[in-house]
Amino acid sequence: MSSWLSGPKETLEQQGINFGYPGERLGFVKDGPGSVARTGRRLVALTIDWFAALFIANAFGSSLSKNAHSWLVLNIFTIQVLLLTIFTGSSFGQRIMGIGVRRLDDERLDILGVLVRTLLLLLVIPAVVYDRDGRGLHDKAVGSVVKRLR
Repeated sequence: MSSWLSGPKETLEQQGINFGYPGERLGFVKDGPGSVARTGRRLVALTIDWFAALFIANAFGSSLSKNAHSWLVLNIFTIQVLLLTIFTGSSFGQRIMGIGVRRLDDERLDILGVLVRTLLLLLVIPAVVYDRDGRGLHDKAVGSVVKRLR
């Protein structure tokens, strides 16, 4: 019998259920290029994107009120993620971390998919609720996955 502290996944694994590695159910490789990007890389990329937006907002909006400055940072972040993901398949931070957003068939998302994914990302909750393959609700909604590119 397992402790409640170990969690349901560990309990099921002790009973012989194999969950495999993230992306296995989707047909992706375990490690390296083409594998599902792990949470650490994704968080670092998101942090880079946010600090880039903050840097730009500080450079151009230093005379704004705190509230207006906060909105400026969010708007710069949104525009940066939208435009770079539409045109390159990766935001600034994702490109630095060697990851990118792809459809399940390994093609880039169309403009509508990027728009919906980014709007759901801004709501935060869809991005932090994810499955065992590392796909957040914002990715599942548009049929995408964040993969390692290098």
